[in-house]
Amino acid sequence: MKRYLGIVFLVAASVSAQNADVPTVRICDDSGCSDRPRNSATFQPEAEDLQAEQRLAALIGLAEQDPRAAFDLGLRFFRGDGVRRDSYQALRWMRSAGERGVVPAQLALGRFYLMGLEEMGPDPIEAEAWLSLAASQGNKEAGKLLAEARAAKKDEQRLYQWREARRKGWYGHWHSGYTYYWTWGPRGWYHR
Repeated sequence: MKRYLGIVFLVAASVSAQNADVPTVRICDDSGCSDRPRNSATFQPEAEDLQAEQRLAALIGLAEQDPRAAFDLGLRFFRGDGVRRDSYQALRWMRSAGERGVVPAQLALGRFYLMGLEEMGPDPIEAEAWLSLAASQGNKEAGKLLAEARAAKKDEQRLYQWREARRKGWYGHWHSGYTYYWTWGPRGWYHR
């Protein structure tokens, strides 16, 4: 173990085959760990990682210009194909494509909102909006799903009305309908 500028480094005994006299240091950060020559300041990602980042940056640039590339990017984020799986980014890029008229993106958004996407629950009203757009452009599958979205929307509205009619009574019940088992007194908590 050596101390260099107040930082403790473990100097690896291993050396590169090409230069047996260069000591190495194990450097770790968010991107991973690597044995680097001692004079390296930071870990440099592998060439493959850099290429993947460059490909992603290029696709994002395309997606900002071409809605079909935004659809592709949304799919890649949803599937985790060449990028870290990210439902938020998937939805963001799908919406970008759908808003710019890509029918498969509108259909996919309708499905996402009808079924719910991972941590996001279903939203039949939003599903109906996206499926209506896709169906109006002749997508038969969207037309079939549109009927399901409308039925789910009616069920959701009925459930909302039922909850609202009972909400005030429930709040009152929470305040008076349940009693505590334990109460705080001058000597601490005691069982009633």
